[in-house]
Order: sequence, then structure tokens, then C-alpha cells
Amino acid sequence: MEKKKVVGFSFGRKMSNTDVMIKQALLECQDAGMDIQFIRGDDLNIHICTGCCACVGGLMSGKGRGTCVHKDDWDIVEEALMSSDAVIVGAPTYEFTPTGNFKVFCDRMGPSHDKTFRGPAIEKGVAEGRDPQTYPDARSMKPRVGAMITNGGARTENWLSFTLPTMYAFMFPMGIDVIDQYKYYGAMNVEHVIGRSDVMERMSTLGQNIVAALNAETEEERIKWRGDKEGTCPVCHQDMLTVGYGKNKVECPVCGIEGTLDIVDGEIKVSFSEEQQNRSRLRDAGKWEHSNEIRDGAMTQKKVENLKELKMKYVGIGE
Repeated sequence: MEKKKVVGFSFGRKMSNTDVMIKQALLECQDAGMDIQFIRGDDLNIHICTGCCACVGGLMSGKGRGTCVHKDDWDIVEEALMSSDAVIVGAPTYEFTPTGNFKVFCDRMGPSHDKTFRGPAIEKGVAEGRDPQTYPDARSMKPRVGAMITNGGARTENWLSFTLPTMYAFMFPMGIDVIDQYKYYGAMNVEHVIGRSDVMERMSTLGQNIVAALNAETEEERIKWRGDKEGTCPVCHQDMLTVGYGKNKVECPVCGIEGTLDIVDGEIKVSFSEEQQNRSRLRDAGKWEHSNEIRDGAMTQKKVENLKELKMKYVGIGE
């Protein structure tokens, strides 16, 4: 039986808190007989996404692999992702959110790795009997689980509020099912996380949770949430809500699903219907809803007459 593989992606400083926290979790996976790989994002030369849409255009036409026009170290990331059965992603919190380089990786993955774009392109390539090198890697569709880690020096938890929700941008294009997450705040209190035995033990537990998910015998058990708390949203398990839709309607900004907020016996109660949960962007139905929206927009886009001439007014302004 082929061994499962767990890949850790770190966007922190070398051998600092994020690196070591991920490695502690990876050690648990290795001790369980799994292959492991560790990648530091800052060690790679990854160009920013320029929004040229070449990757998506190739996928939508059914004639491309979703390959980026930039020639850099992305092939290292690509093979790590394709060969993985689970990923553990960690990034320190910089000014409310993960590092800028983390976001660069997410932008490069984005639509080019979305299951609902890659899947049809793979099916088309197979049906036409084409060389596999002319369509996306079939491993793109493999079920995967994941976990997310962040840390920050602030002693107040809400200074890390946007990081874990933002980190779902790494997970949802490929449909990676997040089964655990951890937020380590107050990191300034100790020189290094190695001095926090409770946090290191929690990282061991996180690694064990990845192992349990990969060894699960049923789909329900595989994707079961194994984090410390359920969270307000039953899909992403985050506590963030967007309000202002009228009456008692709220939205989960991570999942993009609508719920209701009520006060029951003096306590806030938020509920999301099964229908709404199923259309979360973290689930296939939600991804299809979005990719179909993109396809429709591309096909029905209204052209602006004399666009080139109209743009001339703005050439060189402020430069």
C-alpha cells in the first residue's frame, strides 16, 4: 500500500515559531509511517500573479494545463501539492493578516488549481485520448485534508482575527478539507515557541489529527472537524460574520453563505441551513456556482466601444 504524504508549507522565518510548529506536527505524521515534506515559501522564487488569466483561459478552453506564464520555482510547489494527501500550512500574522508572500502563493494557485476548472479539462483530455502532458495533472482531483496554523506576538487574540479566515484562500481552490486549525497569540511572552510546552503539545495533536483523518475509513470520518472549538460557522468553523443585510440576516465571509442571527434567552444564536452550508465556497457546489459565474461573465461580457482611445486620457497620469 502506498504511503500517505503530508506536506508542510511555512511562510515564517527560518527555524522561528511557524517553522518549528509545522515541523512538530510533521514529526507526528512521520512517526505514524507517513512520508513528509517541508517547504519554506520564502526560500523559493515565486513571481506575483499579474492577472493575465492565461492559466484560466487554457483551462476553460479545455486545451491547457493551467500553467502560469512565469518561469520560476512554482514547479516545486506544484509537485509538492500534487503528490500530497494532506497539507499543513502555517504563516505568522503580519498586521492582521498572513504574510504578503503567503498571498502571492494563493494568487498563483487560485483559479488555475480550482477543481471545477481543472476537472472538466482533465475529462476532456482523457475523452479525446490526448497526451496527459496536454491537460491538468489528474492528481489535482485527489481528496486531501489540511490544517492551518498562525502565530503572532500580540497578547490580545483579536490582533490575529483575519489570519485564519484568510488562510482558507490556500485551501479552497483544490477542495482541501480543513480538519484542524490553531492560533498561537502572545508569542512575544516567550523567546521561542519551543519554550511553550502546551503549544508544542497542541502541534503534536494537530499532527495526530491529520493522521487520523488520513487513516479514516469513511468520508464522514475523514473530513470530521477535529479543532478545539466548533466556531460560529459549521463549515469553516470561523467566528467572523458580515452583518447589514437587513433584519437578522448575516453572512459568513469565508464561506459566502447566508444565515440568521437571533437572541435567545439573552444569548446570540447563529444558524445556517443545510442548503446554505452545501453552497459554501469550501464545498464543490459553491465552487461550481462561482466557476459557472466566471464562465458566464467571460461569454457575455459587454465590450466598451473605443476602449483604447478612452484609456489614452489616463496614460502617464501621476507618473
